[in-house]
Amino acid sequence: MAFLTSNPQKKIKRKAPRGFLKRSLKRQKPHLRLETNGDLLVHLNCLLFIRRLAEASRINACENKCGIIKKEHVLAAAKVILKKSRG
Repeated sequence: MAFLTSNPQKKIKRKAPRGFLKRSLKRQKPHLRLETNGDLLVHLNCLLFIRRLAEASRINACENKCGIIKKEHVLAAAKVILKKSRG
C-alpha cells in the first residue's frame, strides 16, 4: 500500500509575483479597474500565449528540418498566433 509522503497542509508558494503584476498593469493602463484576481487572469493569459508560441515555433522548426528553434521560426509563429487572437 502506497502512502503519500507530502504534507497535505503544506502551504503552496505563489508562482506569480502579484505585486509586480499589479504595479506593471497600473503603469501601462492606469484607467483600468481590475477585479480582485484580475492580475492572475492576465498572467495566465500571458502564459498560455507563450505556450502556444513555443509549440508553433517548434512546429515551424520541424517543418524546416531544423533541430533548433531560431528567431525566424518564432517571428513567423507570432505573426500567425497574433492574427488568430485578434479575430
